[in-house]
Amino acid sequence: MEPLVSIITPMFNSETYLSETVNSVLNQTYTNWELLLIDDGSTDRTLEIAQTLTSKYSNIILFKNEKNLGAALSRNKGILEAKGSYIAFLDADDLWKPEKLEKQISFMTDDRCDVCFSSYELIDEKGNSLHKTVKALPVLTYHKLLKSNYIGNLTGIYNAEVLGEITTPNLRKRQDWLLWLEAIKRSGKPAKSLLKSLAYYRVREDSMSSNKFDLLKYNYWVYKKGLGFSTVKSVYHLVQFLIEHFFMKSKQTVSTKNS
Repeated sequence: MEPLVSIITPMFNSETYLSETVNSVLNQTYTNWELLLIDDGSTDRTLEIAQTLTSKYSNIILFKNEKNLGAALSRNKGILEAKGSYIAFLDADDLWKPEKLEKQISFMTDDRCDVCFSSYELIDEKGNSLHKTVKALPVLTYHKLLKSNYIGNLTGIYNAEVLGEITTPNLRKRQDWLLWLEAIKRSGKPAKSLLKSLAYYRVREDSMSSNKFDLLKYNYWVYKKGLGFSTVKSVYHLVQFLIEHFFMKSKQTVSTKNS
């Protein structure tokens, strides 16, 4: 029997995209999954849409935070409630290709891989292609990941039977980076990727990546608060991040317009 995959989806005012996101899970060729929707105090129709979905599908489960807790604690709640042998993540505005789970679980089983990710494509707020693909590195060590976050969270899967429950500190941003660092650390082996694009990341106008100052600030807190580094060590790694991000990681995103 196929192992159960738990999919964690935090939601906050996601009425515009939620149905399309869930449909991308319903359309998976891999069928043994549970989808954990965690509503983080939405004030729009997100909760109503989620309740309609849970009434139709027994493997879609809804949790509701009493107040807004943020993405980190919402994901943690989903992880602690998950029953699957594997844990995957999908934000409420992103999309998966139909073969996403099937290809990754098959790869992880055959290769005895504990942490797996893939390439993904960029779309705009209306779902139109931006003709850009973020290429995954074939192999990703802890040391390399420490320099910059090379795992698109919407593509990542880890083996929970081997690595256990991995929760993250309550940082406002970049907590997914800490999760993947911890996963590789626990595994003792590098993460491996499928070079094929298996998902679509929606670029929002209000996304953190559009604000370079915020990017640096939250990356510093990953080192300082998330990993407990000293101020000096945190600044050192932030400089390493800048070098990696602008001279190496920037080459990951490639144009597909003429391909």
